[in-house]
Amino acid sequence: MTILYSMADSGNCYKPRLLLAKLGIPFTIVEVSSRTGATRTAEYTAKNPNAMVPLLELDDGRRLAESNAILLYLSEGTRFLPADRFERAICYQWLFFEQYSHEPYIAVRKALLTYPERAKEATPERLAVTLERGNKALGVMNRRLEESPFLAGRSFSVADIALYAYTHKAEQGGFQLEFYPAILKWLERVEADPGHVPMEWSPGAKEESHEVHA
Repeated sequence: MTILYSMADSGNCYKPRLLLAKLGIPFTIVEVSSRTGATRTAEYTAKNPNAMVPLLELDDGRRLAESNAILLYLSEGTRFLPADRFERAICYQWLFFEQYSHEPYIAVRKALLTYPERAKEATPERLAVTLERGNKALGVMNRRLEESPFLAGRSFSVADIALYAYTHKAEQGGFQLEFYPAILKWLERVEADPGHVPMEWSPGAKEESHEVHA
């Protein structure tokens, strides 16, 4: 069975969980928390030398890291990846935007404010920069969503999954989503898409083991 090495409260790990659920692909979760050092063990780095989650392990043993790469792999040939060449490129554009201009500020600011072990990093300067740049990213999204129901165009895609993961929790990082009405309406459309599951969702029992075998 497909295995997803994952961290329950990570938006990057939620992305493939959400898509796997929508696609109806059976999979098992192995929790590997970076906060406990589990991603840095020899057993785990033998699987992913970059010592990060998520990591997808296919039935044949092949492995794929990086959340948006996993989304693109899983979405190939499905409704979640546009068939039109230009719309597909727009989808990629938003995936790159998410990792370069969105996640480093919105996700990081949330972590600084909610994870006790990150509190010492939450300097006034760091918080100010992440707030400013996170709001800039939300503004870019809001402008796009004023003219399009979804980020890549008329249809829901992995671009929406990628940006939803941290945007729907942005208020935990001190961002005020009421200033972005188009985003609020988009969040409702994302959650109304068939097969949606919340971030807390898990596919089944006995999937909380922290043991990782090479």
